[in-house]
Amino acid sequence: PAGWREAVAAAAGALQAGGLVAVPTDTVYGVACLAQDSAAVRSIYSLKGRNGNKPLAICLGDVERLYRYCRVNVPDELLRDLLPGPVTLVLERSEELNRDLNPFTSLVGVRVPDHPFMRDLARACPGPLALTSANISCQGSTLTVLEFQDLWPQLSLVIDGGPIGDIQSPECRLGSTVVDLSVSGKFSIIRPGCALTPTVEILEKKYGLVPESS
Repeated sequence: PAGWREAVAAAAGALQAGGLVAVPTDTVYGVACLAQDSAAVRSIYSLKGRNGNKPLAICLGDVERLYRYCRVNVPDELLRDLLPGPVTLVLERSEELNRDLNPFTSLVGVRVPDHPFMRDLARACPGPLALTSANISCQGSTLTVLEFQDLWPQLSLVIDGGPIGDIQSPECRLGSTVVDLSVSGKFSIIRPGCALTPTVEILEKKYGLVPESS
């Protein structure tokens, strides 16, 4: 579409200047910053009005980049069955990842959204993006840019990708399914999200992983 490259370039420029950018994803609107930029990570926490104990996910443009920032103990094919898609995979983090990002945990959630703009933006940036939903903590997730107008003054740029999903449907506001794959052979669902059933089916039926509680 017209202006696509310009929008990617403008968003990448704002991020590299340390800014926060609101972005459409395949689930809900998000706010992104460069994960390796500690000052920007602090800005995203203060924007959300949350303490630093709730982790931020990282967002990458391609599955293969995951190996740089995480220790992967599942088959590559499993990653590619779930990503790109509305799933956050929680894995052991590698030394490459900024220590100021979620310093209280050795794990990190990783997203490769099934959204062409987000993937192009992630590819245009030097390292991973830190990504969180575009809302104040404890408020509902947002499916249009107008729904988080109160955050606009604190953002460098807002990318309007139009409404995401069905604004009337509560299911569309669930966000990604968050699954912990850090323990070999097991999985645990941290947040059911919007893709729970297909995700569990792939993990159990195709790869024989067992739920952590069993």
